Amino acid sequence: MSTVQSLLLGALQGVAEFLPISSSGHLVLLRNVMNLGDIPLLYDVLLHVSTLIVVIIVFRKKILSILSSIWRWLRRASAPEDRENLNLTLYILVATVVTGGVGLVLSGFEEIFFRQPRLVSLLFLITALILISTLLVRGRRDYLQMGIFGALIVGLAQGIGVLPGISRAGITISVALLWGLDRQRAGEFSFLIVIPAILGALLLQLREAGSLFEVVDPAALVAGFAASLVVGLISLLLLLTVIRKGRLALFSIYLVPLAVATFILL
Repeated sequence: MSTVQSLLLGALQGVAEFLPISSSGHLVLLRNVMNLGDIPLLYDVLLHVSTLIVVIIVFRKKILSILSSIWRWLRRASAPEDRENLNLTLYILVATVVTGGVGLVLSGFEEIFFRQPRLVSLLFLITALILISTLLVRGRRDYLQMGIFGALIVGLAQGIGVLPGISRAGITISVALLWGLDRQRAGEFSFLIVIPAILGALLLQLREAGSLFEVVDPAALVAGFAASLVVGLISLLLLLTVIRKGRLALFSIYLVPLAVATFILL
């Protein structure tokens, strides 16, 4: 893999990880075009780590607020305003456990999509339909009203999002909206639960570190990581604006023709 190829993959990751168009699906397509099918999955996970840093930067105030509430709870000095954060912490844990279980089951199928990119086109279409389903939704629930079951189904959606072509952000935000969560919290919860998910995926793939550097030069890896970080920050800020305006379905205008073109050309 050249530095230019890594830069392209990193920039694509930064765009597609946050915009609801499936980063893994786009990486499958670009790797097929570049004939890079032998890159270990750890490379993709490391690109996800760069976008994880973006999430921490953008949601740093909420993360610090949650940690403060947990600290006060541990000291048995919780205030009434900590209740929502403590509920949110429980929901993140529930979603993470469900995501881990579903992800472990589906992770074995990922290589099939790298070999059969036409399957990815079908999942692009499914993502588009999921986004369209949010058009008439205007949720009003906060975290106190979300409930354990709401966290469970969003975690399930995130687990399904490991499949290339299914947008993790798209499916989790859409399911949260359909469950009735308000727009701000739907977007926020979607990206808060990705933090433990990415860390877990990184731990699972670290065993491939040796094989990764046999194929990818460290300089190329750094270039891809940096591109993903910078582009990802811009993309996440854009997506949060789109969510607040209730225009998530606009991305289906891109996904439907992409699905058709991918099915025909690959």
